[in-house]
Amino acid sequence: MKTLKDVKIGGTAKVVKLYGEGALKRRIMDMGITKGVEIFVRKVAPLGDPIEVNVRGYELSIRKDDAEMIEVE
Repeated sequence: MKTLKDVKIGGTAKVVKLYGEGALKRRIMDMGITKGVEIFVRKVAPLGDPIEVNVRGYELSIRKDDAEMIEVE
């Protein structure tokens, strides 16, 4: 299983499945990250957290813990 955390800088991935429960999963979906959407990884902070991505035409920073809950292909 490949997660968003595993995608290299400059890489694009398609969301396959979201893991997590309740409010956490809802928060990820509210940011525009849903099944089938393309995510482009722009950069990663020097210590690896957070990860800056482009999704649905806007920039978003997401924590590594949250990125591990997003399965991609």
